This record gives sequence, C-alpha cells and structure tokens, in this order.
Amino acid sequence: MTTRGLTSHLRIPTLAAIILLAATPALAQKVIPPAKAPVSPMEMAAKKLDDTTYVKVTYNSPRMQDPKTGQKRVIFGKLVPYGEVWRLGANAATELTTTGDLELAGQKLPAGTYALFTIPQADKWTLIVNKDVGQWGAYKYNKDNDVLRVDVPVKKSADTYEALTIAFDDKGTTLNFSWENTQVSVPVRPAKKG
Repeated sequence: MTTRGLTSHLRIPTLAAIILLAATPALAQKVIPPAKAPVSPMEMAAKKLDDTTYVKVTYNSPRMQDPKTGQKRVIFGKLVPYGEVWRLGANAATELTTTGDLELAGQKLPAGTYALFTIPQADKWTLIVNKDVGQWGAYKYNKDNDVLRVDVPVKKSADTYEALTIAFDDKGTTLNFSWENTQVSVPVRPAKKG
C-alpha cells in the first residue's frame, strides 16, 4: 500500500468518526416535557408591614372550574359547605408566618407560623389561627390548638375570582380572601409595642 493509499484509507474512517462524535450529543438528547401544571398550584401572599414585621401566607389555590369535568362549580355553600371548618384552600392547610407580633381584626397574634382555617357562612367567616402546622386539609383539625378566632363580614365582589386569591392590599393594612364572588377582608397591622 502506498503512502497515498494509506492516507486516503484513513481519511474516510476519521471523517466518519468525527461526524459520529458530532452527532452523538444530538442523538443522546431527549425532550423533557414541563411538569404538568398542578390542579391547585401553590401561591403566596407576602408583605413587609414595618421594619420588624414580615407576613407571608402560603396556600394552594383551587379553581372554580372542576379539574375533572371542566364545569364551573358553585363554591360557597356547595363545594365549601357553610358551617364547617375549611382549610382555606386546597391540599395542605394554608399557613401564615409572621416575624413580628400582629393584630388580626383587632386580636393579638404572637410572631410565629400558624395554620389558617375558616368556618364560612353566607354573611360572615370565622377566621381561625391554629398552632398545628403541616396538616393536610382540615381532617385532623383540633380546636384545642386554636390561638385565636375572629368573625369577619363577607362582602359580595363585583368581580368573579376563578381562583382562590389571598392578597394584601397595597397599604398592607388588609388581608383579602377572594373566590367566586365572595370577598373577606381582615384588618392586619403590627401589634402595638409595650
């Protein structure tokens, strides 16, 4: 074999190896689809009320539309029965964390992390702050662990909230709970010192 023959003989395998190596990463890649959007995604409302008081509410936000049938559901009085303890969202019980002492609707709440529940009625909600965090739903809710309970009036909203929405107002003086055409507003502020 001549030198010229050897060179041309090596060129083809070398060229094939280069092409194969270049194509290998493309062949090894696979498309990974995004995670399926959860039916009731986790949401958060947070607000810094003053230099020492930061408040955060973490909740799972259910929708009016039934995830199985696509039909609109009647929320209050049907999906969420009146007169029964509700987790104030979906899945795990809603949690409130505050770095400073608060006043919720005039009631003092020490700094800490708490589970939030409510007992909805057509005209008012009883907001419940409970020290037993990490609960799934309200299945193991224990009234003996309540830190405070406060009644707040229900307002009818002109807007329809497809998703349960918990949010602070711009001033950070009210924590609003809105779903369907129902809204409950809870006055919130840092507790007076001393």
